[in-house]
Parts: sequence; structure tokens; C-alpha cells
Amino acid sequence: MAEKINYNKAAQLLAENDNFLILTHAQPDGDTVGSGYGLCFGLQSLGKKSKVVCSDKIPDKYGYILKNAVEDDFEPQCVVAVDVADIELLGKYKSVGERALLCIDHHSTNKLFAQYTLLDTGAAAAENVYLVLRELGVEITPVIADCIFTGISTDTGCFMYMNVTPRTHRIAADLIEYGANAGMINQLMFDTKKYGYVMLQKLALDGLEMHFDNQCALIVLTKDMMKKCGISETEVEGIAAMPRQIEGVLAGITLRERSDGSYKVSMRTRDPIDASAICGKLGGGGHKRASGCQLYCGVEQAKATILELVGSALEES
Repeated sequence: MAEKINYNKAAQLLAENDNFLILTHAQPDGDTVGSGYGLCFGLQSLGKKSKVVCSDKIPDKYGYILKNAVEDDFEPQCVVAVDVADIELLGKYKSVGERALLCIDHHSTNKLFAQYTLLDTGAAAAENVYLVLRELGVEITPVIADCIFTGISTDTGCFMYMNVTPRTHRIAADLIEYGANAGMINQLMFDTKKYGYVMLQKLALDGLEMHFDNQCALIVLTKDMMKKCGISETEVEGIAAMPRQIEGVLAGITLRERSDGSYKVSMRTRDPIDASAICGKLGGGGHKRASGCQLYCGVEQAKATILELVGSALEES
């Protein structure tokens, strides 16, 4: 039976086990990459064997993290998931996730699929990993600090989102003192874009739709658009923030066509609209201000489905 645990118990489980396989969610972002490799490098510093796996290719922009990965040849014995709220998010590693001993997460929508779950909904991504590593007595090296800082920065939108707390800033300050290259990471994550990415943004904005008295903005990214711009599915995560940036918009929606023809919905909202409540009705989840789900239908039906729920939420608010 699934059990929620505290930081001390999570550290105890990690101390008692070895040969770790760390699972990150599909369509990887800085939240899961930073969390996964921060934990991996921390465990390796204690002499434990550990490696990170992801269902999808990790984008090249995280190369400053990946270059430090050491792939030891060992038979995994202990499965740990990080920044994963639902086993369905593990892609081809879903069956592996079914035997997860521990999940370290911060999403309120966590399905408690692991035997033990450390769930701190007041933490930004990777904050919880940092606190577990400190509980374990891990020395925070510059390499580990870069990982944790990446997870925190991407999850908080470079410290702009509502999930930022005083603790978030204190941990970030600690990480900089430990050697995290904060300036480089923030510039790479938020202020550096491939030419193809900019062209994709242009195409997306050309098709921008406004709904409900301009309180909802919607864009669509098709496979053809991404192919034309030379951008893969794993490189478009930042575009989801664009619709919400429009003044007066309370719900920003991005529909991204997947390789199987389904549509990934990414929703970003402002108060009082709860993105996780809306996406939860469609089998997804996430945070109150940033959530997602998958719709297995054509684009017009996908639009109609999500807009109906957003319209109801706007009326109720």
C-alpha cells in the first residue's frame, strides 16, 4: 500500500539501498532533468551506483548537465521516480515505474503510484531533491548545484511564478554559494532560442485564437509546423508560456500535435482559473497555474473539448 513519508524517511530509504534507476517523465523539461541528475550525482558521491533514464531524448540545451553523467554498468535494484505525478507520464518506462520504491515529487495531483512517496507540494521542482540530499549528508558540489538550480529555475519561471517561497530563494542562494552557474543557466533556459524555435513561435502566433472576451488565448503547434522549422517535440516546452503572457488573458492554451496524431494540451493560467482542475477532468494534472493533459482526437475536437471546460471555469469565477 502506498505510503506518504517525510524527508528523513526518504533519506533513510536511499541510504539503505543501492543500484538506483532514476525515472524522469517523458517530454523532459528542466524540472525533471535537474531533479533526476541532481539526485543521481548526489547518490554517486556517496559511492552508490545510479543512472537516470527518460522515455524521450533530453534536449541538447541540458548538455552542461549530461556531460557529467557516468553510465556505470550495473543491474538496477531500486527504482526511484522524480518530478513524476502519474505513472502514465513515464512513457516506455511505465512498466518499470510500477515497481518504484520511492517517488520524490511536488505535484498536488500525484497518484501515489510508488511504494513510498515524498510529496512536498510547497516545494518547487528539485527543492525537494536538495533537501533529501542534505538529509543524506551529501556534499553539494558545483555539478550537483547546477542540476538543482536548473530544476528550481525552470519550474519557477526564473523565480517569477507563484510557487516561489522564501525557502526557494534561500536554497537558490545556497546553490550559488556551492558553485551553481546561475547566470549561465538562466540565460540558457530563458534568453537563448534557436532560430527554428523563433520561426515556430511566429507560425504559432499567426494562428493565435482569442476566446471568451479575450480572456483565453489558444495556439496550435502541428507536426508539419515543427518539421518546417526543424524543431523536435522535446524543444518546444517554452512556447506554452506565450498565450498567458497576453494582457488580460486568464487561460493560455497550447495544443501540440504528437507523433501519433494526438494532442498534448499545455495550460497556463492566472488567478482565479485552476489549470490542474481543468486538466484533471481530462485525465491530466499538474499545478494550479501550469498543467497538461492528452487528447486523442483531431485538432478541432481538441479545441472544442478544452474550450468548453475553460468557458465553464470562467463563468464560475
